[in-house]
Amino acid sequence: MDDDEHAAAWRRIGSADGSITLATACRACAADLDIDCLGVTLVVGGELRLLAHVTDERARRLEDAQLTTGEGPCTEAYVRRALVEEADLERAFCRWPAFTQTAAEQRLRSVTALPLTTGPLRVGAVNLYRAAPGLLTARHKALARGYARILALLAVDEHPHLATAEYRPARPGPPGYPPSVHMAAGVLAEAYQLLPDDALARMRAHAFRHDQPLHQTADYVLTHHTLD
Repeated sequence: MDDDEHAAAWRRIGSADGSITLATACRACAADLDIDCLGVTLVVGGELRLLAHVTDERARRLEDAQLTTGEGPCTEAYVRRALVEEADLERAFCRWPAFTQTAAEQRLRSVTALPLTTGPLRVGAVNLYRAAPGLLTARHKALARGYARILALLAVDEHPHLATAEYRPARPGPPGYPPSVHMAAGVLAEAYQLLPDDALARMRAHAFRHDQPLHQTADYVLTHHTLD
C-alpha cells in the first residue's frame, strides 16, 4: 500500500506545474491530504535546524515555536524516527504546553509529524497542521508517508550538505539552532558576561515572551548587541 501511495504522490507532484521541487511537493502534499498548512524543518548532523519550507505564516510560527521552546512534534518525530500525531491540541497542554499555546493563537487544532528519512539517513521532519481536530485516515497516513519519502529526497537534492554532515546524537530539546542564533548568543554572552547557554536561554525566553520568531531576536542582538 505504501509503495502505491508513494507512486501516487510522485504523479501528483509531477502534474502540479511541470517542476518538481521541495516547494511544489509541499503544495501538492497539502492539497492531497486536505490539510491547512505544513512545515518542513531539516536537521543537519543531528544538531542544526534549518527551516526548509512552510506553506504559510501559520506554519512558520509553529515551526519557530518548536525551535524556541524545545518541544513539539517535529523533534519527537525526528528523534523517534516515527510518525507523531495529536488529534486535539487543545487537550495536549501537558504534552507540549508552549507549542499548544502557539497553535491556539494560530487557530490550528491537530498535527501529524513524520520523519524525513532516506535509507539510514535522517534529514528532518514534516509537520502537517489542520484547523479541525481529528487524526488523518489510514489512507492519508499512508499517503503522508509516501510524501515524506519524496520530501526527504528533494531536501537532500536542494541541501546536499545534509548527506555529508557529521552526525551527532540529538540532544534533549530542539536539535540545534540556525547559525545566526549561535552568533547572537555569543554576542550577548560577551556583552553581559554570561555563559553561552545562559545567553541562549535569555534569547529563547525573550522570543517566547514577545511572541517573536527566534531568528528575529537573534538578528536584533546582532545589530544592537542587546536584548533591550
